[in-house]
Amino acid sequence: MAAQVNSWRRVVQLLLVLVTLSCAGGIPISQQRLEVRNHLKRLNKPAVKSIKSPDGDIIDCVHVSHQPAFEHPYMKNHTIQLRPNFHPEGLFSDNKVSSSSSNEKSKPISQLWHLNGRCPEGTIPIRRTKKDDLLRASSIKTYGRKKNRTIPQPRSADPDLINESGHQHAITYVEGDRYYGAKATINVWQPKIQQSNEFSLSQIWILGGSFGEDLNSIEAGWQVSPDLYGDHNTRLFTYWTSDAYQATGCYNLLCSGFIQINNEIAIGASIFPVSGYHGSQYDISLLVWKDPKEGNWWMQFGNDYMLGYWPAFLFSYLADSASMIEWGGEVVNSEPDGEHTSTEMGSGHFPEEGFGKASYFRNIQIVDGSNNLRVPKDIGTFTEKPNCYDVQHDNNGDWGNFFYYGGPGNYDQGTTLHKKMTIHLYYFEVRIYFDAYLPVVG
Repeated sequence: MAAQVNSWRRVVQLLLVLVTLSCAGGIPISQQRLEVRNHLKRLNKPAVKSIKSPDGDIIDCVHVSHQPAFEHPYMKNHTIQLRPNFHPEGLFSDNKVSSSSSNEKSKPISQLWHLNGRCPEGTIPIRRTKKDDLLRASSIKTYGRKKNRTIPQPRSADPDLINESGHQHAITYVEGDRYYGAKATINVWQPKIQQSNEFSLSQIWILGGSFGEDLNSIEAGWQVSPDLYGDHNTRLFTYWTSDAYQATGCYNLLCSGFIQINNEIAIGASIFPVSGYHGSQYDISLLVWKDPKEGNWWMQFGNDYMLGYWPAFLFSYLADSASMIEWGGEVVNSEPDGEHTSTEMGSGHFPEEGFGKASYFRNIQIVDGSNNLRVPKDIGTFTEKPNCYDVQHDNNGDWGNFFYYGGPGNYDQGTTLHKKMTIHLYYFEVRIYFDAYLPVVG
């Protein structure tokens, strides 16, 4: 009897070992390996040249006609546009920006991989996807895609929806008109991320349709996302969807869609350097607009780099125009039971602290129906949790319409309120001092 029991035990143990060795998340390892290998082959196109970045990335210089965009069935006979037919008029040149203080001037910015080389003409730089990138995703199918309901909805601000999504924002926005593009200069930081499945980003949203299942969105900015990239670097990114993140769209060049034409800037690569608290400030300028002739949505980085475009056929509502523009920050809060993450937004400091401490967007503009860049009207602000992340909008002659935004997260209401009250009290005391003494000194 004892021998029979031991025999059954050995059989059960052997079965457990076989299950452990052959399965991963319900998928046999051999099948998973095959899926990973095939997906990597689809994403990583043959390179003319490869560049090892100091941050560990490999940038592949891929022939412009071999990029992932051309896997879309509508792209078989597509002729690549090398430039837009029309550029928005009245572009606010960042070279003209001045300031009353030399400390309030931002400095030029680049990408880390540039330190080790550049891609030749006729190619585009693509960050190589690694096996570990795919294995970090919840599934190969969802790799490179956002989850549903990641867009701030200032008109509804439904608490149940906010709690369900786990995404929190501090934004300015305009709505109620037809918009054909948006521009902003965005201060670049490296916010701290508490958990690897959380992220922090600062971006422009160009939105069309409702906030239901048919939402169209084009997004561009910078982000820190350990889950997507495997590190805490600040990276340039884009995103698009035509069905509210359900089945269409992706980050960067991780699916067919965005057509890149530029050989200098790698979407998804690290931005270098980033701003420091009380230190040098760095920012990037992004412009996204609809070509009036072809209807494609173009993206420009800085004053010199025309990155590429989203073809008009990708969208339904945005094939015509956008109905809402948003600028600002977003984080993921994955803490359960009313707790709050300490993942930072922007610089991790509140707007009240101002330049060199809080993160900013400056020179925010929209493109109107006449293809003119102009100052937006009736700008609103929105944040779900002002004690964690806040936003303050203003305007002046140097920065046009601008706002400071962000915060430290960590929803300890007493501590956070104390910090904000301390900041307000400091400025109140300074104002009293100047009001009391400046007239006498003058």
